[in-house]
Amino acid sequence: MKRTVRTVCQSSHFECGVIVHTEDGKVTKIEGDPQHPASKGFICVKGRAQPELLYHPDRLKYPLRRSGERGDGKWERISWDEALDGIAEKLTEIKEKYGPESIASIHGTGPRASTMASRLLTFALGSPNEISTDLHICFAPSLVAERCTFGSSIMMEKGPDYLSAKCIAVFGGNPLASHPPRGLDILEAKRKNNTKLIVIDPRRTPLAAKADLWLQIRPGTDLALALGMINIIIEEQLYDKEFVDKWCYGFDKLAQRIKQYPPEKVAEITWLPVEKIREAARIYATTKPAALHHRVAVEHNLNSTQTDRALAILVALTGNIDVKGGNLFTMSKEGYIYTHMLRADKQFRPVPEIEEKRIGSKEFPLIAGSDSIYQFVHAVLAVEAMDKGKPYPLKALYCAGGNPLNMQNCKRVWKVLKENLELHVVADFFMQPVAELADYVLPAAVWLEREECCEMMYMNCIAARQKVIEPLYECWDDMKIAIELVKRIPWADRRFIPWNDLSEYNEWRVKGMGMTFDKLIQKGYIVVPQKYKKYESKGFNTPTGKVELYSTFFEKHGHDPLPTFVEPPESPVSTPELMEDYPLILFTGGRYIGYFHSEGRQIPQLRKLVPDPEIEIHPDTAKTMAIKGGDWVWVETPMIRGERVRFKAKLTNNIHPKMVHVPHGWWFPEKPAPEHGCFDSNINVILSDSGPREEICGSIATRGTLCKIYK
Repeated sequence: MKRTVRTVCQSSHFECGVIVHTEDGKVTKIEGDPQHPASKGFICVKGRAQPELLYHPDRLKYPLRRSGERGDGKWERISWDEALDGIAEKLTEIKEKYGPESIASIHGTGPRASTMASRLLTFALGSPNEISTDLHICFAPSLVAERCTFGSSIMMEKGPDYLSAKCIAVFGGNPLASHPPRGLDILEAKRKNNTKLIVIDPRRTPLAAKADLWLQIRPGTDLALALGMINIIIEEQLYDKEFVDKWCYGFDKLAQRIKQYPPEKVAEITWLPVEKIREAARIYATTKPAALHHRVAVEHNLNSTQTDRALAILVALTGNIDVKGGNLFTMSKEGYIYTHMLRADKQFRPVPEIEEKRIGSKEFPLIAGSDSIYQFVHAVLAVEAMDKGKPYPLKALYCAGGNPLNMQNCKRVWKVLKENLELHVVADFFMQPVAELADYVLPAAVWLEREECCEMMYMNCIAARQKVIEPLYECWDDMKIAIELVKRIPWADRRFIPWNDLSEYNEWRVKGMGMTFDKLIQKGYIVVPQKYKKYESKGFNTPTGKVELYSTFFEKHGHDPLPTFVEPPESPVSTPELMEDYPLILFTGGRYIGYFHSEGRQIPQLRKLVPDPEIEIHPDTAKTMAIKGGDWVWVETPMIRGERVRFKAKLTNNIHPKMVHVPHGWWFPEKPAPEHGCFDSNINVILSDSGPREEICGSIATRGTLCKIYK
């Protein structure tokens, strides 16, 4: 029997609408849903390849318990009751021996429903230690900066009104690969509205190739460019005087600070022609309305949060806030429980006394303290707690939807996971390297097997992810694992996970709208109509009620209230003495549309697209080193001496002759356990976690450092 199901894909965190075809209970095809208000029928290659994930022969099928030493690959199949009872017993032992704060969870960016489940599980166990592998260089700097400037987030994919914009400026983003529906919106605006497109990127990406103005910036210097543009906009009086006078706080102080960044100085810092800096500032300031988009590339350095602050200031100075075609505050559906509410609601946060015990609360109070804006443990500090027991030891780790080996200095992470934990639990789809070091491995359900509420990250829309088939084998939903585990732990605080099953959880999230979860499935998508200039009646959610060009919140916490540029710690400027041995600038992290971070390498359809990890080198640079396209080359940095990783040379004119680019997230599922080649071409083998770190969110320089390459 054939059947079709309308649901929401989760092969990336864009969450496109899809129609899934089944025959005799088996998924046969996935296609885009033309009724989805954001993706509008689009589906990427990852989405089409999901049946290969669902039915992959290597997929984890049953709970497993380690029967040999960690990493030996010896496992025994057990029941879910045995797994949960064993985990609960060990958690109790660790809590009594070391205290509940010695228990932690870790997650990545998805695509999974695991983030909130593991967070609430950790809090229910009395610990504040929810660790993120990457938030310190992904999203958190933006969230902190925008909350402290506007009171809300409006600059990443969440906010820019591309389709109505007359100008779009893209800093450090490649949405055609990372968030394709939004990237296609940019191209549609350019095609239909003749929208001016400015792209700031060291590489000529497909989007940069279509730009009216492409600025090939030196990695790590985006803040200097933004400050130079602000300088021009103020000096030439191109700012929106009416909006600034009425709705902005601290303009005079900003105008004084910005004199330090004349365009000529900025040109020297960024390696950009001064004429292009002036042109970018003038186009963005005078072409109304304009939308500004940035992504995580601008956060992979010591200027991360202040870069996002400067970009927010650009939006404010030009008056492009909450206007059609500008950067919008999103709308919420009244009565619906959004996941961000679970982060903000006091019921679902530990009391301040426990929050202050969170690792990193003293070092980074705006991300880890009781006054934090987005609460998590900085991954490197968590590794230090596991390794050295400071400020106290972490002894139990629950890992779901995360890959700690995608962190910097990942060989150290491997050693710590293998030797220092007393309990390590991994819930995943495959036996990846981190799972090889676990005590218990739990088989997680993929999105085709789950029912859950979805909110589109980048528009005013909610929907239901409808289960297409029952979970295969003995795979469980992440939230179900958390619910069933806390039931077996008498000392767990059930106020953090008060639901008895998944159905109850889903109904709780929608009941405020006066509907059931089934009704949400029937409705398909609920879109909240956009309203503009909402600040005119409510003001801005900041201490002054205005856009804070000068941040009083930063001032309160001892941070510079105005952005100031800091040179990367290893660069042609700060460490010229290293250039003889390390003559090239390295930047990392570029996306492939077929992979999501480290996911997808074992999916045949996706692996065929990019079978090998490639390093992009300018042909002139390669010629001086006798490197040809297809050659395998070593990469080294001064950060971690004695280590090197290998990549396949891709020669391209799309990169600066003094720069090379390598992707992140590479491992080789086909290689032997337990490592599965996770150190062969993993750029984080040679990137340090020891600092220096950005003072607000703890960001680390993974772009703009120095390297050398050789055959």
